[in-house]
Amino acid sequence: MLTRRLALLAPVAMAPVALAGGRGWAQSPPVPKRPVAPHPAAGKPRAPGHGEPVPAGSPADTPLGPVDTAARWAFITDYTTGATLMDKDSDLEMPPSSMTKLMTIYIVYSRLADGRLKLADTLPVSEKAWRMGGSKMFVQIGSMVPVEDLIRGMIVDSGNDACIVLAESISGSEEQFAELMNQTGQKLGLTHSNFRNSTGWPDADHHMSCRDIATLAWHIIHDFPQYYHYDSEKTFKYNNIEQGNRNPLVQHGTADGLKTGHTDAGGYGLVASTLRNGRRVILVLNGMASMRERSEEGERLMDWAFANFEDVTLFSADAVIEHAPVWLGTAPTVPLVAGKDLVLTLPRNWRQTAQVKLHYDAPIPAPVAKGVEVGKLMVSGKGVPDASWPLLAGEAVLRMSLPGRALAVLAHMVTGGRG
Repeated sequence: MLTRRLALLAPVAMAPVALAGGRGWAQSPPVPKRPVAPHPAAGKPRAPGHGEPVPAGSPADTPLGPVDTAARWAFITDYTTGATLMDKDSDLEMPPSSMTKLMTIYIVYSRLADGRLKLADTLPVSEKAWRMGGSKMFVQIGSMVPVEDLIRGMIVDSGNDACIVLAESISGSEEQFAELMNQTGQKLGLTHSNFRNSTGWPDADHHMSCRDIATLAWHIIHDFPQYYHYDSEKTFKYNNIEQGNRNPLVQHGTADGLKTGHTDAGGYGLVASTLRNGRRVILVLNGMASMRERSEEGERLMDWAFANFEDVTLFSADAVIEHAPVWLGTAPTVPLVAGKDLVLTLPRNWRQTAQVKLHYDAPIPAPVAKGVEVGKLMVSGKGVPDASWPLLAGEAVLRMSLPGRALAVLAHMVTGGRG
């Protein structure tokens, strides 16, 4: 197995690749294959946490080392690559409060997308919805409310009453809607969530994790871009009552969504996302002591995520990474490509820390089909998540004819494999 290390002195996709060490291989007999140990993918979820969460104010794990945060639970991820930028008990179950409403929103958007709901549809307000406490959009019992108003009432006003109107209209009762929430959560891969209601109203069996909330936020942004604009609305007026969006980052113009929450058990929480210079980050924090702390910590950590990391295209889809020698082929080499853009979220000093290695058998026996996997490209380094991708043959190489193969073998015997 040949291992080649690439020198990353410049962005690889934009400059010629320099090989550190090694020599060229002429056509020579194939080396028997040896297994390559698999490398974990970037952003792979860690095992669920155990015990009590670490205290607020204690450090969170990041690729750059520990970083202090006032949140008891925290998770920051890059939208494009899925890289974990910050993790503090992100898989521990916690009271999600009104961040629960993201699941209600997701289901409503699903119904709109498949035509079972329309924005102009009007839904009835039950006594249960009208009497519901907590944050409200102030719907009136017996009235009919447009779906679009209910969406704004959920997102901007964090209206518990709006959630119940939608839940009852979709599933017949809030209890049945909670079953739908759990079914949807399983489909989306939410492994540490259990829903008992549509609002996040305190319940001992109602919980989510920071990672699950971030996953749900990703799906809202990715699956329903046609509706995501509601999340950035700063005010909404209904029933002659105007309320401001409770998300401080939306109010300050530093995020375009998604939700806040608060309960006595869970503290003050925030899930936010924003797009800066073509790059999007999702942040989830919970367990803070006040609205002010939630606002300041959300702003600080969002800025930190953008200031310390960047998305890097290591290789574009069709860029030739290496020309590998071929044994008994109609061409002496075959170009190796990734077949897709290889994008990683890396610390801004990644050129000093990242290591890129190629693993493949040398020479590759002909015939070689275009697109077949012939090796691995592996990335590692300080602050760089270990990752690997298949190396593909960029072109087809046919096998020599029998006379050609005989001459090649004879030449190898005469030269001893020297080029």
